[in-house]
Amino acid sequence: MLQRIYPFVKDLLSHGQSASLLLARLVVAYGFYKPAMMKWSDIGAVATWFGSIGIPLPTLNAYMAATTEITGVVLLTLGLFTRVISIPLIVVMIVAIVTVHLPNGFSAGNNGFEIPVYYMLFLSIFASFGAGKFSLDHLIFGDEQ
Repeated sequence: MLQRIYPFVKDLLSHGQSASLLLARLVVAYGFYKPAMMKWSDIGAVATWFGSIGIPLPTLNAYMAATTEITGVVLLTLGLFTRVISIPLIVVMIVAIVTVHLPNGFSAGNNGFEIPVYYMLFLSIFASFGAGKFSLDHLIFGDEQ
């Protein structure tokens, strides 16, 4: 009986794939929005903070992180170059984990690396599956997933 039900359920649920990818993209983009705007509102303070936690070339890296994040917000929202922008955003999350969150353990409640790991997982899904049908990637490039 399960062998007959499973294909039906699978087909039914797979119709929600593009909507799920759209909602996930929008949530992740929103999550990057506030940190990006905070960096751009006082890039000098961010560079100083980056220097204090040992990030080399802190001013350059502050601009690179802020640019990557705000570009990610725009591209993820539009579903444009989704696979491509996911990679530098994953790098930003790796740097955040190593430089800020790792010493605090896993729990988000302790400023641990839980949330950046979730972002990385979503971004790896976007890198692997693409933006879905509700995206400019699909419209322009015919990227099915």
